[in-house]
Amino acid sequence: MNTLERADPKEFIARFFTSFTDDLVRTDEDAATVVDRYHTPDVVQIADGLRIDRDRLVAHCRPIRKNRPESRIEVHEAMADGDRIAARYTLHVRQRGKELEIEVSFFGQFASDGRMRQAHLLTRSAKPSE
Repeated sequence: MNTLERADPKEFIARFFTSFTDDLVRTDEDAATVVDRYHTPDVVQIADGLRIDRDRLVAHCRPIRKNRPESRIEVHEAMADGDRIAARYTLHVRQRGKELEIEVSFFGQFASDGRMRQAHLLTRSAKPSE
C-alpha cells in the first residue's frame, strides 16, 4: 500500500484512487475485500453532504463493478500536512458510451498504512453526459 509519509501528495492521491478503482473494476475480488484494502474499518466519507460509512461504501462499489467504467484522474493540485491531504482533481469517466468529467475538491485523512480514514468531497459535473 502506498503511504503518504514522504510521498508527493499529487502522486499519492492519484495512485490511491487509480489503484482502488483498478482493483475494484478489473478483478473479481469481493467489493468488501477491496474496500477494506484501501479504507480503515471506521472510514467515513462525506460526499456532497451525504455520509458514507464502510457498509454504504461497499454497497456503492458493487454496482460500479458491474458497469466496469473506464476512468482516469487528473490531479491539478494537492498538499499534505502529516496524515491529511487536500487535493483538487478531475475524474474522467467513460461508461456505456457516455463521458463524464467530475471536478472534485477532496480533504482527507489517511492511516499510517496508507488507507483512507476519512474524507470530505465536494463535486460538480464539468461536462454533461453525451
